[in-house]
Amino acid sequence: MTCVHINDNKTKYLDRAYGRVNRKDLKLKLLSDCATKGVRFHKAKVWKVDHDEFVSSISCDDGTELKADLIVDASGFSSKFVEYDKPRNQGYQIAHGILAEVDSHPFDLDKMLLMDWRDSHLGNEPSLRPHNSKFPTFLYAMPFDSNLVFLEETSLVSRPMLSYTEIKKRMVARLRHLGIKVRAVIEDEKCVIPMGGPLPRIPQSVMAIGGNSGIVHPSTGYTVAQTMALAPFLAETITECLGSTRMIRGAPLYHKAWNGLWPLERRCSREYYNFGMETLLKLDLNGTRRFFDAFFELKPHYWHGFLSSRLSVGELFMMGISLFGHASTTSKLDMVRKCPAPMARMMGNMALEAI
Repeated sequence: MTCVHINDNKTKYLDRAYGRVNRKDLKLKLLSDCATKGVRFHKAKVWKVDHDEFVSSISCDDGTELKADLIVDASGFSSKFVEYDKPRNQGYQIAHGILAEVDSHPFDLDKMLLMDWRDSHLGNEPSLRPHNSKFPTFLYAMPFDSNLVFLEETSLVSRPMLSYTEIKKRMVARLRHLGIKVRAVIEDEKCVIPMGGPLPRIPQSVMAIGGNSGIVHPSTGYTVAQTMALAPFLAETITECLGSTRMIRGAPLYHKAWNGLWPLERRCSREYYNFGMETLLKLDLNGTRRFFDAFFELKPHYWHGFLSSRLSVGELFMMGISLFGHASTTSKLDMVRKCPAPMARMMGNMALEAI
C-alpha cells in the first residue's frame, strides 16, 4: 500500500507496492554478470574519441588507445562525447535523502509514503514558507521498522534548480515537526537529475545509454528501471548488426542502434512526458496539490503507465482527457491558462518527429 498526502485534510491511498534498490548489491550483480560473460575492463579516463568510416578509437589518459566498431557511452549527464543539435533546456530534480536510525517515526510500517505535499511544518519558518509555496518540495518516506526509515525531501522539477541547502533546511524543519530524532545516518545521498529537454542528435557516431541518452522520465526523474528495461533492446540491435554475416558497421549501424533505442512511437511519447514536465514547472504548491489530487483519481492503468513510461501515444492523450475531467474547476483553469504554449511545442515537435 502507498499513500500520498495532498494537504493536511486529504490523503490518497494507492494499491501500489514500492521497494528500495540496494545500490551496492545491484552494482555487484551487474559487475558479476559482466565478468561471467567475459567482459574486459580497463580503468582510465577517456581523453578523446575519434571516428573513421567503420572504426572508432578511444584515447585514454594513461596512453592506451582502444578501437571499437561502436562506442556506447554510459557515463551519465555530463558526458562530452554525446552531441546535441538543440539547446538543452532541462528541468532539474534535486533531493536530499538519508537512511536513518531514529528514536521513532509516525509512519505506518505497511505503507510507503510516495509524496507528502503538506506544509504545516513550515508554520514557524517564515524564511522558508513563501519560497516553498512558489517552488514546492515533498517528503518521500519508506519505513523498514519502527527505528529504521528512508527519508527524502525532493523538488520534483524546477528551472533553475533549487539550492541543495534549501532542500536540506526544509527537510530539517519537516523532521522536527514530525518529531523524528535521528540517532544515526547510515547512508545519505544528494540527488541531482536533469530532466526533459531535447534528445541527443539521432543518429550519431557515439551511442548513449542511461542519463545521457534521454531515457530519464521528464516528469518523474525515474531512470534506473527504464534504463534496465531498454538496455536489452539496444543490445539486441547491436548484436544483430555486428553478428550478422554482412557485418553492418558505420553509419547504418549508428542509425539502427539509435532508432532501436528511440523508435518514432517512443520519441513521441517522450514529447508528451516533456509536456507534463513543462506543465509541472508552471504550478505553485496549491496548483501542484490540485494536479496530483486529480492525477491519482485516474484509473490505475493510466497513472501506473504514466509513471513507468508504458503508455502509448494514444493512451497518453486519453489520459490527458481523463485528467482534465477529474480536475477541479480551479485546476482546469490552471490548465487552460498555463498549458497552451507547452502543448503547442509538444504538437510541433511530434509533427517534426513524424516527418
